[in-house]
Amino acid sequence: MCGIVGYIGDEEATPVLINALKKLEYRGYDSAGIAVIGDGKLSVRKAKGAIKFLEQRIATEIIRGSVGIGHTRWATHGEPSDVNSHPHTDVAGKIAVVHNGIIENHAKLRAFLESHGVAFRSQTDTEVVAHLIDFHYNGDLLQAVLETLKRIEGSYALSVVCESSPDRIVAVRKDAPLVIGVGKGENLIASDVPPLLEYTRDVYYPNDLEVAVVYRDRVEFYDADGDPIEKTTTHVEWDISAAEKGGYEHFMLKEIHEQPKALADTLRARIKTYATKSINLEEIGFDASWAEANRVVITACGTAWHAGVVGKYAFERFARIPVDVDIASEYRYRNPIFDPKDIFIIISQSGETADTLAAMRMARSGGARIIAITNAVGSTLAREADLVMYTWAGPEIAVASTKAFTTQLMCVYLIALQFGALRGTISSEDLARHIDELEALPAQAEKILAEKETIQRFAARNFNKSKAFFMGRLFDYAISLESALKLKEISYTHSEAFAAGELKHGPIALVDETTLIVAICTQRELFDKMDSNIKEVKARGATVLVITYEGETHFDKTADEIFRIPAAPDALTPMLSVIPSQLYAYYCSVLRGLDPDKPRNLAKSVTVE
Repeated sequence: MCGIVGYIGDEEATPVLINALKKLEYRGYDSAGIAVIGDGKLSVRKAKGAIKFLEQRIATEIIRGSVGIGHTRWATHGEPSDVNSHPHTDVAGKIAVVHNGIIENHAKLRAFLESHGVAFRSQTDTEVVAHLIDFHYNGDLLQAVLETLKRIEGSYALSVVCESSPDRIVAVRKDAPLVIGVGKGENLIASDVPPLLEYTRDVYYPNDLEVAVVYRDRVEFYDADGDPIEKTTTHVEWDISAAEKGGYEHFMLKEIHEQPKALADTLRARIKTYATKSINLEEIGFDASWAEANRVVITACGTAWHAGVVGKYAFERFARIPVDVDIASEYRYRNPIFDPKDIFIIISQSGETADTLAAMRMARSGGARIIAITNAVGSTLAREADLVMYTWAGPEIAVASTKAFTTQLMCVYLIALQFGALRGTISSEDLARHIDELEALPAQAEKILAEKETIQRFAARNFNKSKAFFMGRLFDYAISLESALKLKEISYTHSEAFAAGELKHGPIALVDETTLIVAICTQRELFDKMDSNIKEVKARGATVLVITYEGETHFDKTADEIFRIPAAPDALTPMLSVIPSQLYAYYCSVLRGLDPDKPRNLAKSVTVE
């Protein structure tokens, strides 16, 4: 949600800011703007719509200056417009602010400022920040920001420049992502790593309420009281090519194709290959104390929640332990019951999801042990969890998650299998066999991708269906949830998922000749039941695509089309069966003339409720 960039150095800031903003388009936005200080003057330019409209606005003028901030906005307060776009300034136009998040007490602050003669220009919550900083400004920008932080409530990443202090940018975060890149004779600010990779791979990850004063040659950090603090940089291992399309038409297609490597990378470092294969989970403190757990709790949002649903089936199958899976936005408000012996797993691609973080903090207050699964080194989740297991997916730029999801699944399976070995519910021989099966998955994923034209042709015939339903049982039901989400996210098709056994409990009323049914059929013991479900929807005119195994003939007489995946153990198929659905969603989006990387109204990281 929203994107913040900043630059201070010896180069002209405007082209750097525009270039960096383009690297953040995947976060979702409806307007863009920049503020640059040059020749003692602050210049602000902003425009509703895509960054290209901002570029058109500044194409005929020269905005000189080597310090500036930029923003891509996703509207929360006030409709998308030039006026509501960021940056926002004080009345005199001397101080400029960009903001990601929500100022929850903005109405009260607006009334206070208006009582002191401030005339607001926009409908946004962010504008109060610019006026508050001006209200407290007495020549010391850092102090003005610190005083402002005492008044504002909510979530925020803020970057501030001031015409009277052209040698610095002040930045701070609370419950919203912010990264500071350290270059040679230049430093940068961004909401995420990709905009920084062209300039540096050495970064700071500020913690909540750590204020950074960014100069050309150094970065100083202060706590909320204004006392200096020391921080060390982190070296980002991604290279710039990882955040580029690499010849693919869209990031989403590239990231779908990167799944075999991402799965292998996530698995490889966790496997011991001594006399008997085993799993190494020292990173999450996996030891004999886990045997005391009576329950596993998994909490997440969106796609990550679907990974948790798969996790429920996996833990119960392999470790024979009760599992609760909750949507974080529900969990945080339902007064849940905690047990200090619970294993509490939080899953988040970005590590910055507001509801997920709130659920984690609630669980911590109840004494639970927190284990995070995330792809984002240095994220809030990674820093606040007791233990972290990273997915090694690399940067995921497309808003709709693909490789982050499948690598989350790989992590969940590794934990579930190791837990089963600890609890004695699977033998060392079975564990070694399951590891072999996991190691086979990347090559099997490659085989599916090699057949993607089959899905493309099917999409060409069915992309205009008015509604699509995904159904399955057990693990296939979990993947149906994710598959339906992908299709609705990027093709705007009305799509739903349901457990196939629920077909006659309501969903069948919606089935007619305009309906596509995708039946995911990888649970062999339930093939006969799935075949009956398929016959029921076929009798009502639906078109049916079945996703099942190579060599399987069970559905040949009932399905309109079958996409076959390599044969694998039923319990491990989610990392394979989801790929055809990802491809189908992608091709439907493209065939409808949409941009699968930047679906409307969606953001990559949901940092507000």
